[in-house]
Amino acid sequence: MPGSTPPAVGFAIDRAVRVTPDLVAAFAELVPQLSPGRTPPSLAELQAILDDERAHLLVARTPDGAIAGAIALVFYRVPTGLRARIEDLVVSRSHRGLGLGKALMQRTIQVARQQHAHVLDLTSNPSRMEANRLYLALGFRHWETNVYRMVLDPPQGPAGSA
Repeated sequence: MPGSTPPAVGFAIDRAVRVTPDLVAAFAELVPQLSPGRTPPSLAELQAILDDERAHLLVARTPDGAIAGAIALVFYRVPTGLRARIEDLVVSRSHRGLGLGKALMQRTIQVARQQHAHVLDLTSNPSRMEANRLYLALGFRHWETNVYRMVLDPPQGPAGSA
């Protein structure tokens, strides 16, 4: 497919363009690994993401077509220009350590540049030390700012944390 990146050997990273049973099943597996207590997106919710021209849902597939990871890239326009934000980077436990997270990030950066985003932001929990090292290695800078959050729909589950 045009625009594909040959990432970690044998994997392909492309924008999801239609909801399929394997996409729904993959997110049912990936979301709990990313954020325990959050409900995986339904078919309708995935369709809404794919229908939103501002959202790019990139998936990494193994050579046999199985989804091994995903990342969301969201574009939004503000008075100071077009901005992009990375959300929900996740690689399945069974595919970690293969460079797939780095490949997903590199492809996402490429897409943000192609769309002429002014800045590309992301947040990461400081406890995710490996992920934070990756972001710095890819050229992201730790930005001194205050982040404020209001959780409007707390996750359900034993942990009860966002």
